Amino acid sequence: MDSNVHSLWVLANILGAVVVLAVAALLTILVLLVRTIDQRVTQIRATLTAAKANTADTELINRTAEAVDAVLAEGLEHHLFLGRVLDKVRS
Repeated sequence: MDSNVHSLWVLANILGAVVVLAVAALLTILVLLVRTIDQRVTQIRATLTAAKANTADTELINRTAEAVDAVLAEGLEHHLFLGRVLDKVRS
């Protein structure tokens, strides 16, 4: 075999090995990224499940809002009453 042909074969083998190593590295990165995505999807699913459980009693929000409005109205009545009485007491 000619030395020129021999060096071409050596070059082709080296390039082939480099391509195989590059493909192996890229596939490894791909597998790691897919694993990370899978773990994060699992975390998001758990968070959404917790949020669903947390908002299962949302009907209590309306009742709580009504109670807060009632307390505020009562406080306003007291404020107005005390304001009228205070004006009468001062004069």
